[in-house]
Amino acid sequence: MFTTTLALLLLGVVVVQSAGMTVTEPGTAWAVLSDRTLLLAAAAVGALCLGRLVPATLLTSRATAIIPFAVAASLLLLVLIPGIGREVNGAKRWIDIGPLGFQPSEVAKWASILLVAWYATRSRVHLGRLVSGLGPVLLLIGLVCGLTMLEDLGTALLIAAVAALLLLAAGARLWHLAAVGIPAAAAVVVAIRAEGYRVTRLQAFLDPWADPAGSGYHIIQSLKAISGGGIGGRGLGNGIQKFGYLPEDTTDFIFSVITEELGLLGCGVVVALFLTLVWAGWRIIHRQQHPQCQLIALGIMATITLQSLINLCVVTGLAPTKGIALPLVSSGGTGWILTAFMLGLLCRLDRTPQQARGPTPAEVPTLRNAAA
Repeated sequence: MFTTTLALLLLGVVVVQSAGMTVTEPGTAWAVLSDRTLLLAAAAVGALCLGRLVPATLLTSRATAIIPFAVAASLLLLVLIPGIGREVNGAKRWIDIGPLGFQPSEVAKWASILLVAWYATRSRVHLGRLVSGLGPVLLLIGLVCGLTMLEDLGTALLIAAVAALLLLAAGARLWHLAAVGIPAAAAVVVAIRAEGYRVTRLQAFLDPWADPAGSGYHIIQSLKAISGGGIGGRGLGNGIQKFGYLPEDTTDFIFSVITEELGLLGCGVVVALFLTLVWAGWRIIHRQQHPQCQLIALGIMATITLQSLINLCVVTGLAPTKGIALPLVSSGGTGWILTAFMLGLLCRLDRTPQQARGPTPAEVPTLRNAAA
């Protein structure tokens, strides 16, 4: 887990610098390792190491579950206030503190895992009841998803999906979650129709060639980059689409640049690294003795797995365009640091699972059924 995380971060630094190349003279391109990217990578490595030092018993405390969630909800409210939230590509997802900026939705994504795992473990006897059992936690998650959905629909859906998986693994009834999912799906439809650009993205997904210079431009350029790589790629730094053709080349569509420059072989390396991460995470999940730690580990791996799948589907045209980055690879400060920290927590859980109180047989969530 630790080594694979470092490998993905290193890959991210290299390909982000390659994707950020600029043309200085006709026929001449250059890229310099920016101080910002190196500092963010160093901070991510520090967060990874810091996560390994967090006592496992601290993860099961009430304060660890409630405080981060309350902070995340407050930040999601602050980002909507004019003058505080920074608008990027038509959406207010960022808060600036001096020269630094971060996304509150990233904080909410990980804080929700801690809250749901804590609540599900403490209320496991009542999870079979819709109102008194699932009601409180669903209201809290629904609040965060609603605030996130205003500016970031993709992350809101990711938070909801992971929360549902954790509750199901902890003992909630599938038909209860399905019943709640009906009004939630209606809210998603309303959110899509309320913003014209979301409807346009759906139309572009169905037929990007209907407007190749407009709504379909993004996905068409991504597919051109992928198809241009072939088996071995054009060579690191020799990509073409990143020079003003492919939008968001260092962030959401970094995988297109990787495929163009490193080809199918480079694509296979990236996928293999993520599969290794998932395999290591699954082994850690099964070795946990405490149900809450087990749910936290499941939530972390489910988030990274779903986020990676969504990103890969978007850049290959298998899903509508969303602002979902490729974990540890796409350029980003908040994403790199928080993801690395949570993976560091996984390493810590695997090293010292005995620090947490062992469960009784009735406490252990049926994770195999959830995985199936």
